[in-house]
Amino acid sequence: MMRQYELAERVHAYDPEADETLLNRAYVFAMKAHGNQRRASGDPYFSHPLEVAGICTELKLDVDTVVTALLHDTIEDTETTYDDIKRLFGEDIAALVDGVTKLSKLELQSERTKDAENFRKFVLAISDDVRVLLVKLADRLHNMRTLAHIPKPEKRQRIAQETMDIYAPLAGRMGMHELREELEDLAFRELNPDARDSIVKRQEFLAAASGGRVARITDEIKRVLTAAGIEAWVRGRQKRPFSIWRKMQEKSISFEQLSDIMGFRVVVGSLADCYKALGVLHMTWRLVPGRFKDYISLRKPNGYQSLHTTIVGPDNARIEVQIRTVEMNDIAERGVAAHWSYKDHVTSIQDGQSPYAFLQRLGEMAREGETLEDVIENTKLELFQDQVFCFTPKGDLIALPKGATPIDFGYAVHTDVGNQCVGARINGRAAPLRTQLNNGDEVEIVRSKSQTPQPAWEAMVVTGKARSAIRRHIRSVHRAELVKIGKRIAEKAFLEADQELTDKGVEEAIKRLKYAKAEDLFAAVGQGQIALRDVVAAVFPESVDAASGKRGRASGNGSAKLIPIRGLTAGVSYHLGECCHPLPGDRIVGILEPGQGVVVHTIDCDRLVASQDHPERWLDLRWESFAADRQQATARLRVDLKNEPGALATLCTIIAKAQGNISNLKVTDRSTSFFQFEVDIEVRDVKHVTNIMTALRASPVVSSVERSRE
Repeated sequence: MMRQYELAERVHAYDPEADETLLNRAYVFAMKAHGNQRRASGDPYFSHPLEVAGICTELKLDVDTVVTALLHDTIEDTETTYDDIKRLFGEDIAALVDGVTKLSKLELQSERTKDAENFRKFVLAISDDVRVLLVKLADRLHNMRTLAHIPKPEKRQRIAQETMDIYAPLAGRMGMHELREELEDLAFRELNPDARDSIVKRQEFLAAASGGRVARITDEIKRVLTAAGIEAWVRGRQKRPFSIWRKMQEKSISFEQLSDIMGFRVVVGSLADCYKALGVLHMTWRLVPGRFKDYISLRKPNGYQSLHTTIVGPDNARIEVQIRTVEMNDIAERGVAAHWSYKDHVTSIQDGQSPYAFLQRLGEMAREGETLEDVIENTKLELFQDQVFCFTPKGDLIALPKGATPIDFGYAVHTDVGNQCVGARINGRAAPLRTQLNNGDEVEIVRSKSQTPQPAWEAMVVTGKARSAIRRHIRSVHRAELVKIGKRIAEKAFLEADQELTDKGVEEAIKRLKYAKAEDLFAAVGQGQIALRDVVAAVFPESVDAASGKRGRASGNGSAKLIPIRGLTAGVSYHLGECCHPLPGDRIVGILEPGQGVVVHTIDCDRLVASQDHPERWLDLRWESFAADRQQATARLRVDLKNEPGALATLCTIIAKAQGNISNLKVTDRSTSFFQFEVDIEVRDVKHVTNIMTALRASPVVSSVERSRE
């Protein structure tokens, strides 16, 4: 366990003016407060806050933050109060400790949390002071390092899942890439141990077969750079198992198809040396086309700068190389922490852009989001996006997620620009609105005041801002239609009861049925949320037996076993499209089909093109937050399997270990080398089937696997 003087020495190494007395006082206070408490591992509890403080010193955080790390569990787990911390350590540290305590009470329990309000509070808490989040990330890292000591497997799974869903992406968006990668891999070890072991074994096999290839390539790169007069520090390593797993998922490829499982970092002394080193590498070895990125000239919003290139390097190996200065490397490893000023607690990043501006955006979304679902969805879009950089005709820079279209660009400029978008010019040429933007594109939006958001746009956008605006418009149009329908239905019902629906009668119905205004009442009638008997009885009790009136109930083919979907009109039957097999987690839309009710499609289903000219038939749908827990869905996969003994058994075993249940399996094609199977698997959601697909791709007997879209 770290001693007092060791902790002080760590802080003084990067902040000579740090208050050592304050550190020592916090060390002694926390040790006494936790007393004889023990962790699940049997270690003294004080070892945990001490390790968290140690991680904070690795991030070179200011002394107040290190003290907060030492004290972060005292309010929650000991008899210490907020007032005690404030009296002994000051108001600033007390506020930080209190902030971390509140975060601990708002653990999200994975993306399917039942208490979505906690998510909003969580986002607001981390947006108030970046140091609260930094301590929480350090706390989570140490908890993940010691996760194996927790006896209950379900608790380990919960902690690992929320680490993967929330904390690792947060670390990544803060620019703390080393911390993010370690969190991801530790969570991966718990969530999918078989898949991780498979990748580790294949890495070990390749390392043994190549006989120290990483070291040889590292030495050769350094030799070439030295010969060119460039002093550089070169480090090579195999990529972490989860990084390989994620690339297999993103590219839908097998382990054998991965060509850059090794990564090399070149750290040089100056900006000029970065580009000089790049030139030397490209003159010595062949560049892989399309794999060069200049994040120095166009740095990421979190401050990250580096040159990325992929070359066919020494040993004829295809390798990824990152080139950066010492300062850039510090930012790449520590992210926002590298910008922290220890004296005045402000950030100092070029161009006045805050490296944690995205936290402020998350806070704004949490305060302004129309629904909790919008907050959750937009937050995750913000966390997981990989960015491209485009320009307005005036030269203003617009950062967008990878896959963004001109519609996303328009909404990023201004909501009105997005709403009124009728066309786009990319680099001076007219382009379809569904065109995906690339780095460096100049985008001009063509507008018309008569234009409004179209339902089909939702299939084209990837940003939360664009999606929210489009959905708001669709909801408003749909609601206006429901109000009209509801009013006509109500008038007809009153006529059948030999009564007249007057303004006074509407006011009476609103009051008795507890609606805010007439539009709300008519929308409820149009959507089938309230029985007509109840409406008539509210105005003329003598005209109907009010006791027999019953509230309408949303249905889906009358079956309680159907997967719950939000946005369906009560009484309307629905079924999942056989063309695209939608699963919870897929973005979905409903199309009203005459004689069929509502057919639910994935947002990218080819069948939607036929309905583009009928926006009135589109329904804005989404899965209920608990959809994945309510009922198993069926995913259809197309699998190419090697024709060899035991291959089919291996396929079935992998699916079973991933908690999938095969409901149907048939051969669709065969040759001397391969069988093609169509496999129906009962799964929870998209994430579940994606994990199954990646586990299959990691197997040597599986040639390819895709979701069937037929």
